Amino acid sequence: MRTDGVLAAGDGANAAWPGGGWVLWAAGTWAVFLAAHLALNGRWWFWLLPSLLPPPVFVALPALLLVLSCATGDLTAAVVAGAALLLGARQSGLVPGALVRGKRRPPPPDGAVRIVSWNTQHWCQSTDPEPFYAFLRGLDADVYLLQEYHHDQFNGTYRLIDDERRLRATFPGHRAVIARGLITLSRLPVAATVETAARRTLRVDLEMPGDGRILATFNVHIPVQLRLISPLRADFYRAVRSRAADRAREYRGLLGDVAGCPHPALIAGDFNTTAAIGDARRIARLGADAVALSGRLCPTSWQARPGLRWWRLDWVLTTPGARVHSYRFRDPRGLSDHSVQEVSVSLAEPDHPADTDLRIRHHDGLRHHDGFRHHDEGTRHALPLPGKDRPEGQ
Repeated sequence: MRTDGVLAAGDGANAAWPGGGWVLWAAGTWAVFLAAHLALNGRWWFWLLPSLLPPPVFVALPALLLVLSCATGDLTAAVVAGAALLLGARQSGLVPGALVRGKRRPPPPDGAVRIVSWNTQHWCQSTDPEPFYAFLRGLDADVYLLQEYHHDQFNGTYRLIDDERRLRATFPGHRAVIARGLITLSRLPVAATVETAARRTLRVDLEMPGDGRILATFNVHIPVQLRLISPLRADFYRAVRSRAADRAREYRGLLGDVAGCPHPALIAGDFNTTAAIGDARRIARLGADAVALSGRLCPTSWQARPGLRWWRLDWVLTTPGARVHSYRFRDPRGLSDHSVQEVSVSLAEPDHPADTDLRIRHHDGLRHHDGFRHHDEGTRHALPLPGKDRPEGQ
């Protein structure tokens, strides 16, 4: 009779939520997926596709399953869901520390500069140039790190553009370095433009206000993972595999570039990488992530569709000696699918004098006129990409 009573109580718990047995099945399925994700993510090219899930799913789904398992009284399901919640938390992109650090920000010191980083989504190709340039000007940044200074041909290639006349008119007080579909605009003096092993990165060394110490800026655009074509086509998977290799080369090159930089550095741009993608481990090796200063528990910067801003693809990182005092995402006002990253930066400690060759290398491979510098080496290597591998909307 006691056993019957226990069984009856268990049956009643399941009856409280019809079909309660499916919660254990769902929790087990998610646990298997999560185990595969942790084992294969960043190690097998194909796993770039499952890792494109919105990162909050890695906590939202197991948390929901945990609640449902408690509602059904299924202890086994609760244990499985709870374990999955704990193991998946690092994949979620949530930043609990932001709730504290974001509210404890002293004002930037004298000498701090405002830097913005923004993927422009093909440089106002599908928008009116007037609001586009007005928006850029309104950001009023000391330094702009801008990606996608090109137009999409919609046939698998990019077309490099020349909008310098308008740039000079809009930013008369800035100097510019243009290369590889990237632009660095700066009110600060450009000390050097340094070649990088990463083929989709633009390094520009800037003289900070006051004592002229050097801040190295790395303007980054890591290739996107896939082509927007049918996944029923073999070309879709060939492109994912080739792009996985391409991304790995880019990250290896960037890691070497940053490690070899003798100055405090700021590394920012569109990394096409979320916390749920294996390449996030490579990003962690580049420098300190500034996102906790944003004050957002779930920072996001990219939207697949209006209202679906569930992914953070854009990052700001610093190496020792560079300090970020504030960090916020700004609404692009429909001009791009990426938010603007805005940070306030200063240098913490005196820098060692730069090597002489770094001071003069800005003459190599550059054309000078009206304060604009064009670094041509590597541009053709990076753009356009092979048509079959270059995804629409990178």
